Amino acid sequence: MPTQSHATRRNFLKSAVLATAPVLAAPTAQAAVHASQTAAPETGAADRARWLAIVERVAQPVLEAISQQNLRASMPVESAPSQEKERRQSTHLEAVGRLLCGLAPWLEGEPGSDPKEEALRSRYRDWARLAIKHGTDPRSPDALNFGTNPQSLVDAAFLALAVVRAPNQLWLKLDAKTQDNLVQALIATRTVQPGFNNWLLFSAMIEAFFCKFGRTWDTLRIDYALRQHQEWYKGDGVYGDGPEFHWDYYNSFVIQPMMLNILDAVEPVTHRWSRLRSPIEVRARRYAAIQERLISPEGTFPPIGRSLAYRFGALQLLAEIALRRNLPEGVHPAQVRCAMTAVMTRMIAANDTFDSKGWLTIGFAGHQPDIGESYISTGSCYLCSAAWLPLGLAASDEFWGAPAEPWTAQKAWSGVNIKTDHAIAD
Repeated sequence: MPTQSHATRRNFLKSAVLATAPVLAAPTAQAAVHASQTAAPETGAADRARWLAIVERVAQPVLEAISQQNLRASMPVESAPSQEKERRQSTHLEAVGRLLCGLAPWLEGEPGSDPKEEALRSRYRDWARLAIKHGTDPRSPDALNFGTNPQSLVDAAFLALAVVRAPNQLWLKLDAKTQDNLVQALIATRTVQPGFNNWLLFSAMIEAFFCKFGRTWDTLRIDYALRQHQEWYKGDGVYGDGPEFHWDYYNSFVIQPMMLNILDAVEPVTHRWSRLRSPIEVRARRYAAIQERLISPEGTFPPIGRSLAYRFGALQLLAEIALRRNLPEGVHPAQVRCAMTAVMTRMIAANDTFDSKGWLTIGFAGHQPDIGESYISTGSCYLCSAAWLPLGLAASDEFWGAPAEPWTAQKAWSGVNIKTDHAIAD
């Protein structure tokens, strides 16, 4: 049985939404900013508690089910019409890999002073390791499909990213057999040829995992992916997804976070790509600045491009740069925290975001199945977890400790005298 009832979680989230109502429902941006500045502001501790409530609401069904080897039996498979059979081949790995990639920094984090958070973190660490154990054990009823379908390359890479982000909790604390099963599962995806687009980074991320953990790795897959993306750079912090530019959030879903984490994983072993570090970081900081500016005073962002069912996972790059304490000049950690809290609170509270048993549904703001492309299924939606990366920062960090602060769009639309915005020259 669940450790916390769905009704209890819904009530908490309803209270969380009401707590931000002066900002989200104000008739004008100026009134919204005024309300956020004159009403008792939310503290970082309250925001962190709200994030953790969202984490629990989203993650609990997946982690609890696979910890009991019941994921395949219990997780629904919502998909585009006629796609359910094919999506069943990949959706469970999607749910696990994507969820863990966003949870990883928090799972890896140092103990804090909040006993409730520590109890939750301890339980989820255990369940995350069981997810890897059961998911990579060919004899388990919840064995996940690696290398049997093209989509498995994508989500094996997200799982590899999770382990790279949490090496102590998700690698060193695995037993030797599970480590070997994980390695063999990732090797199986080498049979999938990546597309000539962001998929190159999925192959590279898996090889970076092998490099980090002392296994045989293919330098060519990493070299090709990193160099090709430098060729696809379009300017002002934005890469093409392949040769062409796409108005979507794949710079954040995949491209820029993957490149940063690939470099992190390989640099202790080789400096072959060290010269790419500076331009990649400069561009990432610029894209993070753009993402922060795209969050409206009401806590929304534009529904542009593919894969909108990943919801606030679109903010992964902003979350990544916040986690690295490398935010752009003039973008303060507290304003990022407040902006992201507004977005997540609003999206998670939309009607029918969850089904009656607590599983995510396909949608952007609520249940909107028509925005789900043919490759989208229930498991896909768990990439929303990528916004949670700043939970890896201690509760005492400035991100959580600084007083609430309006974000850029709130300031601009209320008449605050903000500085001009400029493209980067590179």
